[in-house]
Amino acid sequence: MPHRPKPERVEALPRKTREALRAAQLYYLQDLTMEAIAKELDTSRSSVSRLLSHARDTGLVEISIHSPLDLPSRIEGTILDRYGVSAYVVPVPDHASDVDRLERVALSAARILGRFVDSNQTIGVAWGSTIGAVSRHLVPKSTHNTEIVQLNGAGNVYSTGVVYASELLKRFGDAYGAYAQQFPVPAFFDDPATKAAFWRERSTRRILDLQARMDLAVFGVGSALAEVPSQVYQGGYLERADYDSLAREGVVGDVATVFYRADGSTDGIDVNERATGPDFAVLRRAPRRVCVVSGRAKLASLRGALAAELVTDLIVDEGTARSLVDAVAP
Repeated sequence: MPHRPKPERVEALPRKTREALRAAQLYYLQDLTMEAIAKELDTSRSSVSRLLSHARDTGLVEISIHSPLDLPSRIEGTILDRYGVSAYVVPVPDHASDVDRLERVALSAARILGRFVDSNQTIGVAWGSTIGAVSRHLVPKSTHNTEIVQLNGAGNVYSTGVVYASELLKRFGDAYGAYAQQFPVPAFFDDPATKAAFWRERSTRRILDLQARMDLAVFGVGSALAEVPSQVYQGGYLERADYDSLAREGVVGDVATVFYRADGSTDGIDVNERATGPDFAVLRRAPRRVCVVSGRAKLASLRGALAAELVTDLIVDEGTARSLVDAVAP
């Protein structure tokens, strides 16, 4: 349904936005045909089509489909019953590549996120391949007094990671008119003692305090097995000794560079002592925690995140969702 700007602000909107809003109201609320709208607006049918596309792309119109009969809806109900998580299953054909699958999920996730974002919020964002794809499709939504905070450091021995992480955060900030707070630390420190020293610094404490007050967290799940590799596994962040350690400790994935096992536990995982992502107890304080997942290769990682109770809202492709509800826990 089209959103209605306050009457006193309509004239202040750009002309294209006003025309798109008018076309959307006539099309979606009054059921006029595009030919009839073109006549009323004294324009062409193709121009009306472009205005309606502009209305959808800029968030003036949100389209929701609610069918209790289709498979995605049934899977969403099963996930809610089994895990207590609100799921949004994105229809994707099984023959789609993981690259195509990610793009479809990212596009849907970007539109869904707009429902959760509001003014006066602190929004935590974890960088990664999936959330990077989501950031490229975000639909603009005006907010005030909202902050975007980076959840984990991005530096490694090859790069500071600042450009990659800051571009992602900038897209979120630009889309929602929010101020982006970067977290300029490595993804992993070499020594846990160095991390402890940094965590005592006031400049670092300021970011950690923001993370602790998050209203909304947005993240993916990491997996070394995905066709579209998780950034932490292909960006030079881990050494061979780290991979060996994670394998010995039964790690199935990570959220914001904090690793966990199939049962969601994180205790005794050495790499976590050096990781800069938020402790799961901190992450769970956020009232809404949106996890975006694409591809069956991330199934074990997703199940571990659910076991850790990190997720309140799950946006996932249909094939992975179907495998999730069909899978038998080990």
